[in-house]
Amino acid sequence: MKFGSRWFFSSLAIIILGTLLVWALRNVPLVEIWGAISKLRPWQLLVFIFLNFIIYLLFSLRWWIIIRAQSARAPLWHLFLVRLAVFGISYFTFGPQVGGEPLQVLALQRSYGFTYSRATASVLLDKLLEFLVNFLLMSLGLAAILGAGLVRIDGNQVTLILILLVVVFAWPPIHILMMYKHIYPLTAILRNINMIPKSSRLVRFLRASEWLAGTFCQRHPWALLSALVISIVAGVGMLLDYGVMITFLDIHLSFWEIVAGWTSGWLSFLVPLPGGLGALEASQVFVLGAFNISASTAISLTLLMRARDLLLAGLGLVLAGSGFSRVK
Repeated sequence: MKFGSRWFFSSLAIIILGTLLVWALRNVPLVEIWGAISKLRPWQLLVFIFLNFIIYLLFSLRWWIIIRAQSARAPLWHLFLVRLAVFGISYFTFGPQVGGEPLQVLALQRSYGFTYSRATASVLLDKLLEFLVNFLLMSLGLAAILGAGLVRIDGNQVTLILILLVVVFAWPPIHILMMYKHIYPLTAILRNINMIPKSSRLVRFLRASEWLAGTFCQRHPWALLSALVISIVAGVGMLLDYGVMITFLDIHLSFWEIVAGWTSGWLSFLVPLPGGLGALEASQVFVLGAFNISASTAISLTLLMRARDLLLAGLGLVLAGSGFSRVK
């Protein structure tokens, strides 16, 4: 790529990322967030930062295990930076916390010589393992929300919701198992969509990526199992992070109430707004209010969550805009 074109696209990326950051910060109560942070003791702040560092390190370690099993020497620290950049892009874009995954593919292609199909295969496996644990936690959380009576529904609706939960939770492990058995569901779905030409580049690309992901499952079952264990530990870490925050704010909840509160916050990010602006605050006020926690205390919790996410996402945007992923 010529220098002029590279400069143009780099500048365009920085402008877009900067615009997203400014737009999001305009709608965030920075003064109130600083007030909430200042109430924490220094050791509490250190614990808070350290715990989130470990969580993102575990995310990176899961991806690193997948890549390492393919004999690729990608440093863990670099994948950690890539994951931060991915979070920054996903957090500030419209949608359910996705959008930065192409950066993972580009980082592998540019820094370690992966083909796009091979890089996409590693990201596909990484996301399937992430979804597996997130959907499990979400299922437990929705069960806790229903058990606490936060949502009034009749018996037939409960049955329908339970069926949907089973279907959602079962998708990632079934997808992985099918690929292990040389069955490729994503490719089959695309082939049966009449609007997409069967010989199109998209279908061929996804078919190759899914085939490579399936080959990984068949050849490296122990690496896949290790990555799954890491994913589970990271999921537990996210619950622990929520529990630590409410403890620092002197909020007393049972385990299932913590799961319900975390789930409501996670679901708020499915709203098509950057960072779930407004939805996160409403979810915590509603759920914690049902557990007899005052609205002001619930808002304090969301301010801490915003502070955490803005710090990580801001660092991620800086990394994404710096072009670091091109450097080995």
